[in-house]
Amino acid sequence: MDYLIYNPKISETFETVRKFSFEEKKEALFDEAKVNKFLDKILEFKQVFSIKTEKINALVENIERITWINNLDNNSLILINDLISAIRDLRSSLLRQYVSLNFIRAKGFAKVEIKNFKNAIDDLKEVANDLE
Repeated sequence: MDYLIYNPKISETFETVRKFSFEEKKEALFDEAKVNKFLDKILEFKQVFSIKTEKINALVENIERITWINNLDNNSLILINDLISAIRDLRSSLLRQYVSLNFIRAKGFAKVEIKNFKNAIDDLKEVANDLE
């Protein structure tokens, strides 16, 4: 007699499984459009960090040129002191961004771009020390 109580629940569950199975058969496991969109986002992410790295490297070059200047007056020395503080503040912000990428680095995405980004941050620290 208990089977009469359970039959509706079993039938309902069967219908749910059947509908879900049918929907899954209709949908491809790797929908090409979705995969392409995902890959586009990865490329976009890589480009963002490539551009940041280029900007940092350009700054490093400009700062290196300043390190070659001799016979500076007090006003110039004050400006350089302010520049060193600004460089260190920028580096701190960039380092926080780098640390936030730990999850992405662990997954192996954009390895080269993230490594270049970190190297540029390290160069920024070195040039700030040279300027000092």
